[in-house]
Amino acid sequence: MTVDPEQDARPGIILYFHGGSYIVGSPYTAMSVTANLVNKTRIRSVSLDYRLAPEHPFPAALDDALAAYRELLDNGVEAASIAFAGDSAGGGIAVSACLMARDAGLPMPAAVVAFSPGVDKTRSGTSMDSKMGIDPFFTREGFTLTDTMYLAGQDPNHELVSPARFADLTGFPPLLLQVGTNELLLDDSTQLADRARAAGVDVILDVTADVPHVFQAFTGILDEADQALDRAAFFITQYLR
Repeated sequence: MTVDPEQDARPGIILYFHGGSYIVGSPYTAMSVTANLVNKTRIRSVSLDYRLAPEHPFPAALDDALAAYRELLDNGVEAASIAFAGDSAGGGIAVSACLMARDAGLPMPAAVVAFSPGVDKTRSGTSMDSKMGIDPFFTREGFTLTDTMYLAGQDPNHELVSPARFADLTGFPPLLLQVGTNELLLDDSTQLADRARAAGVDVILDVTADVPHVFQAFTGILDEADQALDRAAFFITQYLR
């Protein structure tokens, strides 16, 4: 799905991946974040309707993401004018698809933005326990159910499944991670930021207090949502050519 800005578009494309634990969701369910990001950057978005588990478990969604990126490149779009972005599971796709592109010898996108990304299916971050009962959306038991459907018996220690724990981010483009303090997935972002720094990657870890998972969807309701998307828009426009 293509999402165009209300005003005259600036050059570039945001390749966007929706959330939904890899089992639900579509470009329509992510439209609040996608449309606001498009209007704040004035950069067109291509929002991918990737295959979902359990019918299409790992790595189907990642394969679809890489195929979409290849198609943009094959159609003459320069990598330096493409940003990857996504929320929740889509944030994980944005990170892992970039790893796959690098390992396939493709040029790197200009930047990666991940809102509350799920990037550790070992579920070993301390926030998985410390934020239990504070996170209004998720429980460890719920993650166990959705992870089982997505992984379909495959190893949660795979670098594309848990990049925050196992991926080598060498050569990664600039990375913006936005997450709230009330999230079970808080340490997914903090651990990924640590790995990015260790690999010499430009990384911004943007942690907002007392907000829930993918709080950027609550524009017009939470001031923090508008402010966070302003920061994300600045980040994208800073790096896209």
